[in-house]
Amino acid sequence: MPCVSSSSKPNCRHVWLFFALLGLSAMHTHAKDDITVPEQVSLSANMSTKQLSISWLGGTATTFDLMILRTEFNKTVFYETVSVTVNQVSGRHQWNWTSVEPLECTSLSIKIRSRDGQTTSEWSSTQILQGKDLPSYDKFQMYPQDMVVPVGANTTFCCIVEEGKLFGTIQYSNTFMNTTRLSRRSYATTMYNQGPSVRTGTNIICYDYPKTKLTGAVVFVGYPPLPSDLVCETRDLTSAVCQWNEGRDSHLYGKRGTLYSLNKRICPQKQGERKCIVDQWEGNWTLVAENPLGQYSLTDSAELSHRVRPEAPANVSSIVHAWYATVLWQWKYTTYSSLALVCEVELTSQGYKTTHTFSGVGLRSVDLLDLYPDEDYSVQVRCSAQQNFWKWGDRSKPFFFKTKTYVPEAPDVWMWMNRDNTGHVIWKPLTRRQSHGHITGYKVTFWSPEENQQYTEIFSPDTTVSPINLTQFATFSGNKIKATVIAENNAGESQPASVVIPLRLTDVEPLVVSRAVYTNSGFPLFWWEDVNATCGYVVEWHEASCKWDCPVEWIKVAAGNTNVTVESANFQPGVRYTFSLYSCSSEAPELQQRWQGYVQELVPSGSVSLSASQQDSNILLTWGEIPLVKRRGFLQGYNVYISNGSQLTLLANLSDQGARNYTVKGFSEGSYKFTVKAYTSAGEDTGATATIMMEPYTDWLILEILASLGITALFLIIVTFICYKKRKWVKKAFYPDIPEPKLPGDWSRTQEPLDMKPSPHSMVHIVGKPEWDSSKELLVVIPEEDEDEEGRGMGDEPVDTDEPTSLRYYNQVVDERPIRPRYPDSSTSSSSSLDSARTDVTYTGIQTSGSSLVFQLDPQGSSDGHQPQADQFACCEGGGGGYRPQMQPRSQSDDTRPASPEPFLEPQVASGGGYKPQSSWNFDVDAGESGGLAPSLGSPTSVASTQFLLPDGEEYGEEKRQLSSSAATWFTNLLSSTKP
Repeated sequence: MPCVSSSSKPNCRHVWLFFALLGLSAMHTHAKDDITVPEQVSLSANMSTKQLSISWLGGTATTFDLMILRTEFNKTVFYETVSVTVNQVSGRHQWNWTSVEPLECTSLSIKIRSRDGQTTSEWSSTQILQGKDLPSYDKFQMYPQDMVVPVGANTTFCCIVEEGKLFGTIQYSNTFMNTTRLSRRSYATTMYNQGPSVRTGTNIICYDYPKTKLTGAVVFVGYPPLPSDLVCETRDLTSAVCQWNEGRDSHLYGKRGTLYSLNKRICPQKQGERKCIVDQWEGNWTLVAENPLGQYSLTDSAELSHRVRPEAPANVSSIVHAWYATVLWQWKYTTYSSLALVCEVELTSQGYKTTHTFSGVGLRSVDLLDLYPDEDYSVQVRCSAQQNFWKWGDRSKPFFFKTKTYVPEAPDVWMWMNRDNTGHVIWKPLTRRQSHGHITGYKVTFWSPEENQQYTEIFSPDTTVSPINLTQFATFSGNKIKATVIAENNAGESQPASVVIPLRLTDVEPLVVSRAVYTNSGFPLFWWEDVNATCGYVVEWHEASCKWDCPVEWIKVAAGNTNVTVESANFQPGVRYTFSLYSCSSEAPELQQRWQGYVQELVPSGSVSLSASQQDSNILLTWGEIPLVKRRGFLQGYNVYISNGSQLTLLANLSDQGARNYTVKGFSEGSYKFTVKAYTSAGEDTGATATIMMEPYTDWLILEILASLGITALFLIIVTFICYKKRKWVKKAFYPDIPEPKLPGDWSRTQEPLDMKPSPHSMVHIVGKPEWDSSKELLVVIPEEDEDEEGRGMGDEPVDTDEPTSLRYYNQVVDERPIRPRYPDSSTSSSSSLDSARTDVTYTGIQTSGSSLVFQLDPQGSSDGHQPQADQFACCEGGGGGYRPQMQPRSQSDDTRPASPEPFLEPQVASGGGYKPQSSWNFDVDAGESGGLAPSLGSPTSVASTQFLLPDGEEYGEEKRQLSSSAATWFTNLLSSTKP
């Protein structure tokens, strides 16, 4: 119904929309009715290839949706849209699907629908491919069984457990695998990149739980065939024999192994044999190799005459002689009689092989020349077609024969002579090829051409030396004899070999020995040609350390040659060899040249004998030679070391190999160790060590003594010279004239008390403290010339005079009482109390000083038992030249009695330069008079003195010490004095 009003516009739109949707629905329903639903779906399964073939009737549609599910778990395995064309004959559509798992593992559901763009038909009815996991198949199962797969493939296996049992594990060879559950009873696992299996295949085992039962399968992993090198040839000139190489191992054996066919003929196979025989030559051949994994083919073509390979010669025989032999054989096929052949004969003797080639039509025998008598040989023969050479035929079996004997060759003879006219004739033993048979002995003959006399000896076969003594031929008139050696065997005697021996050995000038250098081929030796060497040269060598009956080797060189290379199996490293060149003529051999050399130089095996000796401050090291056998090389010098603990310091390198000593200079006292090592081009030896203890240098000691004596003598000369210059002063100082005391009165009368009256010119000069100390004793010496009227001493100016001087000495006990006047007469003096005592002694020629001597005694006095000491003194130039009164030491009785108010003490003068008369007299004091002051005189005394002029030995020793202390003063005065 049409819409005519504007207000009804929205309603009209809804109506139109409804009709549009209704039309589209009708059109879709019509389209679905036009697409055909697939019908008559059928399934076909190939279990070995795991391939499922699906066919159906789908009308004109070409595109279909295909869905495959695992039936039990309804899990989609495959869902894709595929294009499939209709088979024009059957009118059906077909599509193939290959499963990853074996098709036996579980049931599969398949359904199909047609598609045209976005429009699809309804699904077809579901078709089910029954698996082996249905309850009707209740046994333990494993799939796939005995499958053959290529190396590197991935294979999935499934295990179906027994109904009512639990699944355990799956094991591939020794590997436990991970599994996936496919259905209630089915479990799958996949082995990736499989390697080649063993000959019996690889096992896959499935266990239930808890491993009460198992099942399994075997898989064979290998390669497809790959043969190579197909070659066809003829052996009998009719049939063809084709051979090939198998190539890589397929790892498939038995019924799964490779089958071969040649030109569509099955080739029977034998173990390890790859060949096929065709009765007639066809010229073209095709080989096909096939196994379960694939196939491979090869081809070959050739003419018959180009592929001839003869069989091995048969029935080989020989006809032998001493120096040659004939070898014969026969052929297996008669067709070879007209075939041009080339044959190769391999001859073997003593491990060495030689090849001889022969040719001819139908060849059946050959002659072998240049053989050795009494020699064992073996031969093998093989042949081939001479024209269109293809390959050598097979070798015959070895054939053995032995040549006949013959007379031996002449031996190689030489000699060795010692200095005592003894020696021996030597010859080299004949080899098997030189002896030409078994040697039965040697015959040696010595004969003189001039005397025509000979002497013959027979030696056993193992002897190569004949001793000789030239004294046996001393009666011969000639100067040489000839030694001849003949070898014998069963066939006869050899030609004689001879050497000329001089009867009288003459001394020849020593030759300059050259050095031979070893190379890889031996010792090369060169020399100048000798025109007299008509029969060539002989080079002889032996160890240089050998001097008597040496084992010598030699080689003979033909005339005209001037060089040779010497090699020997007996050469040893570290051994020096001497090579001698002799010229050969009708006379005795003559020495021409000599060399020495080493195959290889080594370090010396021995050391020098080292000794050390002292020469002043130097050390002389001396050593001897190393024995030649221990040098093991040419000595290049010596190294001298000094040992510093564990280290050696090189002192000198002596490149002179003849050096035998070395002086090391400038060593002080001590122990030193030295090492001397000889060295060759290979290095140093272990070294010899010597230790030496340096003693004090005797010559230096002598020089020191002489120097000391010289200095002393020089000093004495200087002193003597000075003393001579000052001889007058020395005489006055050391050797004054001894004065005689001037004694007043008559001493011849009987003894009576001495006159103690002091001299009118004497006076006492008291020096000291104003306090009086009764323990002090003072002695004042005042020269007579220096007294003044006031009683004071002289001034400080020195006085030097040669006039006689009278000195006055006073022994006085000092107290605080004033000085008493001089008594007119000493007879009134008491022996128990003496105020003063005067001694008047006059000296002549003694130098005096202008100053007075003042002595201050020890305040302790004699009562304390101490020796009095001088407190102060003053002396003039000359050290005090006045007379010194002597005091006798008190006796023991003096020490024990009470102290006297007037003790007899004598001060000691520090400077002992004055005259001192000597005497050994002592006091003459009786025991009863020990308390008195006037002892009897037992020795000379001074006038008005009760003291001895000479002291005893003890006081005299003290006096000497005082004199020595004044030596310095005297020496100063001596040097400072300007007077002679």
